Amino acid sequence: MSPPEIPASAPFNAVQRLWLNGYLAALYSDTSSSPSVEATSKERVLVLYASQSGNCETLAGGFGEQLMTAGFEAPVLAMDEFAAEELSHEKALIIVSSTWGEGDPPDNAVDFWEALSNDGFRKLDGLKYAVLGLGDTNYLEFCGMGKKFDERLEALGATRFAPRGDCDTDFEETSSAWFESTLKALGATAEAKSDAPESETVSYSKKNPFPAKLLTNRLLNAEDSERDTRHFEFSLEGSGMSYEVGDVLGVYGKNDPMLVDEVIEAISLDPAEQIDGTPLREALLERYDIRAVSPAMLKEWPVPVEGDFHEVIDLANATKPRFQNANAFVSLLRKLGPRLYSISSSPKAHPDEVHLTVAKVQYECDGRPRKGVCSTYLADRVNGDRTVPVFLQTAKYFKRPTDLSVPVIMVGPGTGIAPFRAFLEERAATNSPGKNWLFFGNPHEATDWFYQEEFDKMSDTGVLSKLSTAWSRDQDTKVYVQDRMREAGAELWLWLEEGAHLYVCGDAKRMAKDVDQALHDAVETHGNLSKEAATDYVSAMKKAKRYQRDVY
Repeated sequence: MSPPEIPASAPFNAVQRLWLNGYLAALYSDTSSSPSVEATSKERVLVLYASQSGNCETLAGGFGEQLMTAGFEAPVLAMDEFAAEELSHEKALIIVSSTWGEGDPPDNAVDFWEALSNDGFRKLDGLKYAVLGLGDTNYLEFCGMGKKFDERLEALGATRFAPRGDCDTDFEETSSAWFESTLKALGATAEAKSDAPESETVSYSKKNPFPAKLLTNRLLNAEDSERDTRHFEFSLEGSGMSYEVGDVLGVYGKNDPMLVDEVIEAISLDPAEQIDGTPLREALLERYDIRAVSPAMLKEWPVPVEGDFHEVIDLANATKPRFQNANAFVSLLRKLGPRLYSISSSPKAHPDEVHLTVAKVQYECDGRPRKGVCSTYLADRVNGDRTVPVFLQTAKYFKRPTDLSVPVIMVGPGTGIAPFRAFLEERAATNSPGKNWLFFGNPHEATDWFYQEEFDKMSDTGVLSKLSTAWSRDQDTKVYVQDRMREAGAELWLWLEEGAHLYVCGDAKRMAKDVDQALHDAVETHGNLSKEAATDYVSAMKKAKRYQRDVY
């Protein structure tokens, strides 16, 4: 008798389906030998992930596969798919968590963390656990949620069976080494890599980016605007790469040659000195972050450091360090990682192309000009052959509704408009009958109205059902998108009651929080709900994937 197979349409991710299918296959493999006893006798290790962009989900899925290969029962679940109270029934747990905002849990872990951190939560004396955190050392709360989960589980009486791992933005090698040691702590080893020959088909990825030709570099602001925002178009022809609206493009930029030369001069090193066969100057141009000053760098800096420093050049100029050699210097630097940008195009509207909407970062601080690495590279310094190394990354938690009749509300001020240009192009290309409402804001209507002609056309054709704009500096009182949401609260509530999905993209520190509060206020006021009931309503939207955020 053949075992039933979990269909792709079932509400499980790929790793969960793999485990369930394997479990069912074991049950059906030999009915005379009570296979269920064998199947359930495996040690169970629950893998939970808290993910905003999808990186933690991908890592957790990979860990689950390796655990199953090593002979464990290893269900892999998002934290919003597992009740924290059920941890008391578990024996072994692995948590993989990113951090959102300033030390907060990702959206799919808010309820889990709230329950776990409750003073009345039961003790977990019978649980052993390990935690891997993903973060960015440029932020004060580096791996904040990973640390919080680790400390809270310990406080509840659980036993840490492997040290916590903290990963920076370039997390692949660190996470792999952490999991290998964690497997050993469980009494197993990682699966050996296959010796099978690799496919001759080139697969482009973060480790092997595609040299995409830059086709368009267009200023979106009027010439007299105080801001500089660009529309970039890249060719993906010949790459075999594909994406969906809502996804992200990773771009590898290069450092400003003038800043590189200034840093080399400040630390008195020879630009031709070799770093793993590459001249120091070239290595600093392409491989190392020469801006960020991390706590780890300050600890190892060859001269005592007092005060705060904005960038490495400030630190070097103030302390005049002398390094033994170039390797001693670059050992203090982080790798120059890619910049991730929300894609602003639909592949159906622009085959073999991918578009970006990027603010050129340039400002003055402490008497010297500062420049964003990747944004100024794209705007001003792309290679002579006009190619840029890129890769695609799936945004698993920022997807348009599969039901094309569902209404969509999009809140995207500034460059947050990027994914919603893509959403609207996709809705037009697929003749989606669902209504579309866009909230867009910027300082001035006359100079900062991105894609105005495109959106006017979408309004004329009916693709864009409703447009609400907020020009913060065009009047004495500043007006933002969250203000427009409150003004239209009654209609916003009606759309939500019709099943509308709400999407937010842009600044995480202020805008996203203010928009979230405006949403809660609209639900409470126009839904005639208590504050607690309004909170539950918004939480239910998140669980149903009707409220998604791409914030940074």
